Amino acid sequence: MSLLTQAYIVEKYGLRLTIEQLAEALGLAKNTIYNQIANGSFGVKTYLDGKQRWTDYRDLAAYLDAVRGSADSRA
Repeated sequence: MSLLTQAYIVEKYGLRLTIEQLAEALGLAKNTIYNQIANGSFGVKTYLDGKQRWTDYRDLAAYLDAVRGSADSRA
C-alpha cells in the first residue's frame, strides 16, 4: 500500500471517512455504495460505529492501489 495514497486521503478526509466522503473519493453515488455493501460486492471494508458507517483511510488506500495495480495498461 502506497504511503503517498494514504497521505493524500488523510490530508483530504481524515483518518476515517463517512459514506459521503467515500462516495466523493470514488466518484460513486452514496446509494450505489450502500447497495453494494448490502449485497456484499463493495470492495472497501466498512464498519458501523453507532448508527454511522465508516471506512478506515488505510482500507481505501489499499483498495485504490489494488485497482490501479489490476488496471489493464493496454486500454
